[in-house]
Amino acid sequence: MLDVPLPAAGERVCTPFLHGSADALLLARLARRGRPLVAVTATAADAQRIREEIPFFDPGLRVFLFPDWETLPYDLLSPHHDLVSERLATLYQLMRRDFDVAIVPVTTALYRLAPVEYLAARSFSFTQGQRLEAPTLRRQLVTAGYSHVTRVTAPGEYCVRGGLIDLFPAGSALPYRLELDDEVIESMRSFDVDTQRSIYKVNEVRLLPAREFPLDEEGQARFRHNFRVAFEGDPSRSLVYKDVSKGIASAGIEYYLPLFFDKTSVLTDYFPEDALLCAQSGLQQAIEQFWSDTHARYAMLRGDRANPVLPPQDLFLTTDQFFGAIKPFARVELKTSRSDSPPARGGVPAQAGGVVGATADYVTTPAASQPPLLEKEGIAGKATTALPSLAVERRASDPVHRLRSYLASFEGRVLIVAEGAGRRETMLGYFTEHGLAPVPVESYAAAVSGSERLMITVAPLHAGFVLAEPLTALVTENELYAEQARARRARDGAARVSPEGMLRDLSEIRIGDPAVHEQHGIGRYQGLVSMNLGEGETEFLALEYARGAKLYVPVSSLHLVSRYSGAPAEA
Repeated sequence: MLDVPLPAAGERVCTPFLHGSADALLLARLARRGRPLVAVTATAADAQRIREEIPFFDPGLRVFLFPDWETLPYDLLSPHHDLVSERLATLYQLMRRDFDVAIVPVTTALYRLAPVEYLAARSFSFTQGQRLEAPTLRRQLVTAGYSHVTRVTAPGEYCVRGGLIDLFPAGSALPYRLELDDEVIESMRSFDVDTQRSIYKVNEVRLLPAREFPLDEEGQARFRHNFRVAFEGDPSRSLVYKDVSKGIASAGIEYYLPLFFDKTSVLTDYFPEDALLCAQSGLQQAIEQFWSDTHARYAMLRGDRANPVLPPQDLFLTTDQFFGAIKPFARVELKTSRSDSPPARGGVPAQAGGVVGATADYVTTPAASQPPLLEKEGIAGKATTALPSLAVERRASDPVHRLRSYLASFEGRVLIVAEGAGRRETMLGYFTEHGLAPVPVESYAAAVSGSERLMITVAPLHAGFVLAEPLTALVTENELYAEQARARRARDGAARVSPEGMLRDLSEIRIGDPAVHEQHGIGRYQGLVSMNLGEGETEFLALEYARGAKLYVPVSSLHLVSRYSGAPAEA
């Protein structure tokens, strides 16, 4: 069974080998056992992946991601206010123990943070019917780092217009409008940033600080004092020193964060004492690569007297400091396959089976900084195994013959996972056409409790695997269409080709079917055409438009073409 015993504080256990997205399933099961769980990943991409996958396995869990600033060390560029807002909200949840799973990339966990007391002292809430004096509120907002504007559009802003107070708290998805009646909060509503129209009533508004550092008079004085201690020469020559003295947050001010405090905290200071820490493979390699890059940037920038930079050790934890900080916690080491792990230093090849540093992460650090590894590795044996090749072969007479053969030999149930509802309908029709009839299910729980042999559902799983108990194979589109480029999700949701209808294989479309090209719009698919453009024979998709116009799209650009789903094909 995919499970491990919970270690005591200061102990660590190692999981059996986890294939594909099985690590997200294990994390969901561990979190359901009652203790707050913190997952530390080797990359930001893994953190985002696990954040998306855990709700599929257990939608009832409260999952938070502690994001990175997404700037390079010492960049003269500040992180987006939405990222700062999300970071503060996650720290608040950690501090209040109001979470089930918190996920953090290891390089993000290296950053020194504002003390826990800073966040606690500058967090407060309003409730309907509460007495609220506008001058007192203004002082609180200025202390918390909020900016007064004429129109509230972003976290960290507020506006006072008579008895109306518009407020966009950090960590909130929407701003709020407070209506006062003789210094009493009569109503509180969320409102839309674009239309400025109220949406729905709320009973309580939580206010977090607008920044990760104080920019009030006390914070400015402490910054100036610490700046003069840290750097030699005339501080008035420094632009950041002059800006902070005027109450202005310069671009890149975050990399001077320790100067705003007498003492900083680290991320583990925000963890509950009984938190279960789950560490992914490859952490040490990721930390060493981060430090190598950071030292290179520091050596390049340290000579700029107009913009002096703090030494890396003042801003980030070293390898020994990081492992020392997580040592007191109960720890589960996730042994996973990571094709995108940083290469081992010194050119040492990865271990057999694709595990990069699965156990060496901690063996190579000083023994004094590591808790004992309990002799429980491989407790569950082969709790998961890898899937065989199941790729669709569009040129074969039976394109799904590999999946058909696997179904015939596999004794358990098979769950096919589509990336979206549109993709599910496309795949369902395609499989039915070739003699396979997967039964649609709405969730992982429904698939596990069901009795059907072949099922299909929608989930953002990155890779499939075979679960030993209950014997179930999860097959994603990455296994079925292994040679096709996977659509990248745009951060802003502005993807021009919808992944719902995106073609993964030409066998999904027939001659005469309508298809949509990203730039040229709707045409009719007329099959494949081979042409020689001087670089050998190349296959193109032929799309026919009005008045016989033809567009030839290279097969390598299949991701630019999607199925048309706006109306029946005949229309």
